[in-house]
Amino acid sequence: MPPVPADPGPPVEPGPQAGHPADPAAGAAREAGRLSGPLFRDEQPGPAVPGAPETVVLRAVTEDVTPVPGHGAPPPPPGTPVQPAPPGHPVAAGQPPFAPSSHPGQETPVAQPAPQPQPRKQRGGRNLQAAIGVGVGLGAVIVASLFVVKALFLVVVMAAASVGVWELTSRLAERKQIKAPLVPLVAGGIAMIATGYWAGVQWAAASLALTGLAVMVWRMAEPPENYLRDITAGVFTAFYVPFLATFVAMMLAADDGPQRIVLFLIVTICSDTGAYAVGYKFGKNKLAPTISPGKTREGLAGGVGLSMLAGALLMQLIIDDGSWWQGLILGGCAAVTATLGDLGESMIKRDLGIKDMGTLLPGHGGIMDRLDSLLPTAPVVWLLLAAFVGS
Repeated sequence: MPPVPADPGPPVEPGPQAGHPADPAAGAAREAGRLSGPLFRDEQPGPAVPGAPETVVLRAVTEDVTPVPGHGAPPPPPGTPVQPAPPGHPVAAGQPPFAPSSHPGQETPVAQPAPQPQPRKQRGGRNLQAAIGVGVGLGAVIVASLFVVKALFLVVVMAAASVGVWELTSRLAERKQIKAPLVPLVAGGIAMIATGYWAGVQWAAASLALTGLAVMVWRMAEPPENYLRDITAGVFTAFYVPFLATFVAMMLAADDGPQRIVLFLIVTICSDTGAYAVGYKFGKNKLAPTISPGKTREGLAGGVGLSMLAGALLMQLIIDDGSWWQGLILGGCAAVTATLGDLGESMIKRDLGIKDMGTLLPGHGGIMDRLDSLLPTAPVVWLLLAAFVGS
């Protein structure tokens, strides 16, 4: 049997072949797709004819094409100069940014700096280990001078007051060009502390008055410009540092002077410690945000509570004829004055534009940064002890 020829099917009109002219609109669309698409694109040269096989042309784009981040464009070869990316250039997440290069239509990735780890900051900017070491050292000096030779602690008070005067006058001169005379202030301060210890408060007050006169006379050797400003700062310094420190010497002069000094120091330290601990854990409401942003009302309550507790225990245990309720009053008043003293020196430092009064004590700042709460607390504790158990 002869082979049966295959049915050729219905006649099909030939469609456009590769290289044949295509419809102008389709050509424009293909040209737009070629310039904006990826490197290779499947294209149909003309409109599809029903029943005709599709002819696909693989076209390679040879012109410079701008890599689109996120579309898999490879980075340029090593050694290609890197240029900064222009402002507002879009960068896809996880892709390197691109910047124009010297070749038209080609962009190069911009090198990104490696992220640097953020240094860990300590609270308050203090060196905690140095602060603890210095605090322990100061405590050892105080205890040794108090209970070995009582008069030796008087020398410690004089030295601290003299250094405090020097720090305060130095900062005034550096930051405000206020020239408070240093020599009469140091000499007068030592005289106040000595007379307060051996002769009492009347002689200490007289020494303060004579120190003010000495400041006025000493400043006369300079030109008269800013004379009133300088002597005012000098009298303030004489009152603020050595005269307030004189009340520590007068507490020391009592028969149980070392015990009174211990009570005074511990209630003041407990005020600072309680305020720090409670404020750090529970502090939300600022106490004086424009003066000391770190202080909170909750911290103040914690400082008052801990100081009252310490005052009640120590007044009952180490002070002759002392009572626990007297210690509660003394501790509460000491906490309030210690906080006010701290805020007062913060005001001075903010006015001067400084963080610390000095750098003598690592981790603490200067001597005045440790005396800020002690100085205004000394006359309050001295007065309450004199009222409760006598002087």
